[in-house]
Amino acid sequence: MGLRRAKPSDLLPLFGALALLCGGCLRPQHHSSGRVFPLTRHTPGDGLAVVNAPGGSGIHIWLDPDTETAGICRPRWNPDPARLSGGDGVSPTSSGRAPREEFYAALRRGPVRWALRRQMEELCRHRAPGRRFQWQAPPRSDAAFLPVLQPQLEEEHLLSNPTAVRRTEKQLLGIPLTPEDWNETRPPRPPDGP
Repeated sequence: MGLRRAKPSDLLPLFGALALLCGGCLRPQHHSSGRVFPLTRHTPGDGLAVVNAPGGSGIHIWLDPDTETAGICRPRWNPDPARLSGGDGVSPTSSGRAPREEFYAALRRGPVRWALRRQMEELCRHRAPGRRFQWQAPPRSDAAFLPVLQPQLEEEHLLSNPTAVRRTEKQLLGIPLTPEDWNETRPPRPPDGP
């Protein structure tokens, strides 16, 4: 009995098994999972994690509702996200600061914008019930970002009223209070300059 020559169709299962064996030995390519999920910053719903790099790295976008306009709650954007670690695991964390470019790059993805809107609406419903939610799209570049200008603090905002401090000291020491201890007017500010 002689050996018969193998047909190419007979070798197909052998080549398939060989390809699977070799493919299992090769190092897999690492890609971002692209996960987008709520991640608590201080209170539930006040952050959104975006995995945009291999190994579960990404950004943690902080969500702040703006309730300064009567009856309305809308987003107050901060394009300086925190650095996300372990975003593909069970206990993601964030720390430090990620570049703004990553924030703007993440906003190019539709699922991220959709999740931001949904999460911000939920946060407004929780923090400002009874107010109407008004969507304001996040900035997509530094030129489009308008920071919120906070009023400057003056000396009287930073220091306690000396009369109130003296009154508290007297009360703690058991010293009787006088009518002057109840005068809440502040002493006059010295003039600026020489």
